Amino acid sequence: MTQTTPFEIRPEIPADIPAIHALTAAAFLHAPHTSHTEQYIVDALRAAGELAVSLVAVQGNELVGHVALSAVTLSDGSTGWFGLGPLSVAPSHQRHGIGSRLVEHALDALRARHAVGCVLLGDPFYYQRFGFKPDPALVLPGVPAEYFQALVLHGSVPAASVQYSTAFEASA
Repeated sequence: MTQTTPFEIRPEIPADIPAIHALTAAAFLHAPHTSHTEQYIVDALRAAGELAVSLVAVQGNELVGHVALSAVTLSDGSTGWFGLGPLSVAPSHQRHGIGSRLVEHALDALRARHAVGCVLLGDPFYYQRFGFKPDPALVLPGVPAEYFQALVLHGSVPAASVQYSTAFEASA
């Protein structure tokens, strides 16, 4: 579906923080396969200084989307890998291309940092359009392989287990 009202994507600013929290909670309220802690994860990443990239989509004066990127640890010692997520779009603005544009901008930000790759936990159908795919060499323990996906920005996929920041354990 085509977005009819233009929106801007930019880095978050301090004034966005309450709106990001509320938006993230609303975006995941009725989502399947969620612990409903995504807003707390973003807050914890920010508080720990681990929010490597935080982009918002703004339409007029309304914040309608957000994406977070944070470094991940690989068991083989590889560096330059990041995790994408949470990705949040206001329920009333979903299916208008906002999430796709946020992902594209997030990946551009990683390329500008010369990141090696990006991983995420999400719907394979949605994320394959950006080049993400499961790779048996790269695993997130305890997660079905088809939902844990990687995108190599340069180089190759290492054989390793991935660990996200402890901020992903955050709760209310």
